[in-house]
Amino acid sequence: MRTGYRLAFAALIVFIGTACAIAAEDPPNPYTEDGWARLPGGRHWGATGAVDVDRNGNVWVFERCGGASCIGKDDVAPVVELDASGKFIKAFGAGLFVVPHGLFVDREGNVWVTDSQGKDGKGQVVVKFSADGKVLMTLGKPGVAGTTDDTFNQPSDVAIAPNGDIFVADGHGGDSNARIVKFSKDGKFIKTWGKKGSAPGEFDVPHGLAFDSQGRLFVADRSNGRIQIFDQDGKFLAEWKQFGRPSGIFIDANDVLYVADHTSTAKNNPGIKRGIRVGSARDGSVKAFIPGLGAEPDTQSVGEGVAADAAGNVYMAETGGMNVRKFLRK
Repeated sequence: MRTGYRLAFAALIVFIGTACAIAAEDPPNPYTEDGWARLPGGRHWGATGAVDVDRNGNVWVFERCGGASCIGKDDVAPVVELDASGKFIKAFGAGLFVVPHGLFVDREGNVWVTDSQGKDGKGQVVVKFSADGKVLMTLGKPGVAGTTDDTFNQPSDVAIAPNGDIFVADGHGGDSNARIVKFSKDGKFIKTWGKKGSAPGEFDVPHGLAFDSQGRLFVADRSNGRIQIFDQDGKFLAEWKQFGRPSGIFIDANDVLYVADHTSTAKNNPGIKRGIRVGSARDGSVKAFIPGLGAEPDTQSVGEGVAADAAGNVYMAETGGMNVRKFLRK
């Protein structure tokens, strides 16, 4: 009898150990990479920190003029439109930017971008373009860093609420700002919230923004290793740490949440691998994982920017890798 108990107990331990091992594994990767996106005329991608998909399924990329910045490259247009197959359609914005950073395409097809640095009277701004490249609005003072209602200091991203209100993630670490700034659809300042810190409602590199179907604002609070969720008045609702150190964040029409983590390392985020995590904006579950590219976990190349099309294919914009990649849903 005792032998039977011992065998049963041993079997239970094996079962529990196996279950724990399975639970500790990364979610499955139901994607395969597609060779994609080449620019015309021998032009190469620069650091590409942002990507989005418009209502027609075309892909928009904000890249740094073939290098790390657009300084001295006034003839290179960094706002690039491609079709879903990677075919180049057009580019605009030459001579306007210092360090292209965030990008958002709104429901009307307007393209919003952020310039995260300032130099020679350029940068530190949010710019709204029409789909054909006409400047429709500029927020901030070009070349001026500040903390006032009409200035930014290293704006990382911009997102437009369903009613047209404008939200800016203002700050990129160091001595820059660490706040969210809200404007009306016509650019009138409404409010700001947040400061440098790790408490709820505080930020350390608010790097990306997205809205879910409920109108909740998701903030990629990168250096705090979390997503913070707010209502549109800035009321803190929740924080999620299961998506790693989020740089890019995208939520589709079905509340599928895509999060790009390209800064986790064994030192600053132990046990968390670099990659794109795909889950639910409704309950925070993580359901799929696209691992970083490369053999060494702490140096794998992963995009800062992420977006997905209606078919569930994923687009990744790499800064370090200076590339745009497409992953097909299997």
